[in-house]
Amino acid sequence: MVGASVGFQCPDDARSGHVATARTTFGGRLTDNPTRVTTALIGVNVVVFLATALGGSSLGFGGGESPLYARLAVQATTLFFGGELGSVPGIADGQYWRLLTATFLHFGFIHLLLNMLALLQLGPLLEQALGRLRFLALYLLSGLAGTTASYAFGREDQLSAGASGAVFGLFAAAYVLERRRGRDAAQQYAVLLGINLVLTFAIPHIDVRGHLGGMVGGALLALVLVRTPPGPRRALYQGLGCAAVAAVLLVLIAARTAQLQG
Repeated sequence: MVGASVGFQCPDDARSGHVATARTTFGGRLTDNPTRVTTALIGVNVVVFLATALGGSSLGFGGGESPLYARLAVQATTLFFGGELGSVPGIADGQYWRLLTATFLHFGFIHLLLNMLALLQLGPLLEQALGRLRFLALYLLSGLAGTTASYAFGREDQLSAGASGAVFGLFAAAYVLERRRGRDAAQQYAVLLGINLVLTFAIPHIDVRGHLGGMVGGALLALVLVRTPPGPRRALYQGLGCAAVAAVLLVLIAARTAQLQG
């Protein structure tokens, strides 16, 4: 083996000038800035919140949804809001984008602040360990798992939103990651996850289904990403595992839509 900037290379690669891509333990590409996706996600959440606030959403904790909020939140069927909005169709009416856009909405500044502090704590850890693409897939699919659970098992007249499903997925993923590494930090994330679960059931008006859905989705995705053995096909198997989780979510969405339309 021949010494190289990324570690060691076989003599053939060294002679050809080929430079291997530095990878994380779990297959992601190493970068000089392992917090870029985390920063971008926080930025998107803040921008969307400001847009809803300017449209009439409360700056406190809940209440006063803006027209933008009413058109982007998880809403199962058509609801009548009155005023300029009138009747607004829901997911079962074909507005499936709500399942994704709702993960960037928040009821108020406190709701936003709590979720962004958690993302700021968990994001760099997971982004550095998994790489940008895998971390982004983890975040988006965890959020989608939360909104899917809310849609599939919630009330027809319920409005829900927030990055909490994605954040619960990140908490679960951090526990799985640190457990895989054999670190004591896994216990700390388990305790934090337990505290947040207690608050989920204790505080009124919290979408319990969304939190639990995000947690389960994040745990499954993390198992796929950190338990897939190294090898030339690791990325393929990780992609197939994430696709399998997404397929389960699509089945739940389709089943709920068929029930509401029937």
